[in-house]
Amino acid sequence: MIEEAAGTWGLIVGVIVLLFIVLYFIPIGLWFSALVSGVRISLIQLFLMRFRKVPPGVIVRALIEGTKADVTLSRDALEAHYLAGGHVARVVHALVSAAKANIELSFNMATAIDLAGRDVFEAVQMSVNPKVINTPPVTAVSKDGIQLIAKARVTVRANIRQLVGGAGEETVLARVGEGIVSSIGSSHSHKAVLENPDFISRVVLEKGLDAGTAFEILSIDIADIDIGKNIGAVLQMDQAEADKNIAQAKAEERRAMAIALEQEMIAKAQEARAKVIEAEVQVPLAIAEAFRTGNLGVMDYMKYKNIMADTSMRDSIAGEGGKSKE
Repeated sequence: MIEEAAGTWGLIVGVIVLLFIVLYFIPIGLWFSALVSGVRISLIQLFLMRFRKVPPGVIVRALIEGTKADVTLSRDALEAHYLAGGHVARVVHALVSAAKANIELSFNMATAIDLAGRDVFEAVQMSVNPKVINTPPVTAVSKDGIQLIAKARVTVRANIRQLVGGAGEETVLARVGEGIVSSIGSSHSHKAVLENPDFISRVVLEKGLDAGTAFEILSIDIADIDIGKNIGAVLQMDQAEADKNIAQAKAEERRAMAIALEQEMIAKAQEARAKVIEAEVQVPLAIAEAFRTGNLGVMDYMKYKNIMADTSMRDSIAGEGGKSKE
């Protein structure tokens, strides 16, 4: 009895496991859901999907959604897109949304956008509901030298045809910032910009900044403009400071040259004094030679000494008189 009971339980477990395996490889419930939803797909195809590493539930649900929305889909195309690494559900959602919004979007275009790494469903939603992008503060200087800081709001709509290979939001923001800088820089006065900020919007829109991007620019609105520094005055001050430094450097150069010339003249004067002293040394020798040769007598020598004494006295008197006057 025990052996018969164990065999019965073993048989039941085996049947349950076999039934689970059969239902896993042949999803009868999924096939029935597709049948009642109007999707014609055979059990053999659902069975073969397991071997092709394609989840039948993803493909069947996508076919059911497309059928209910009157969007024609191919099972082979959906399987190929899944095997290529795409998001089948996202592509089908985008196709259904595009069809309801009367937006032209083919299956090949949707799969290409999805495989390119962009969210095709979000792109369709953006085509229906435009997106507002806030630019960072853009700094520009008008011709009168006043710095202006502007912020803009860019309303864009996704361009389905340019999503593959088109530039993103960063490029749009960069182009808008460049246009704002150009338009403010061409203004003769910052007051004119503050009075008519829509001038910036018109100039920027006329440049066609959305060319080659994945978006279509609908409007550019200047949200805020603040006054920054007086760049013209700062530049003039810097130039004046630079000119002053140059003038000081040239004056210092001239002063150094004058000092060098003065030192040179002092050296020449010292050299001349040395020559005078050297000449004065020869006077006593000449007097002695005159005594030996008889050309100078004692009385002549005494007269010479008296003259020298008188000259020295006059010099001392003149020196004392000059000091008293001072």
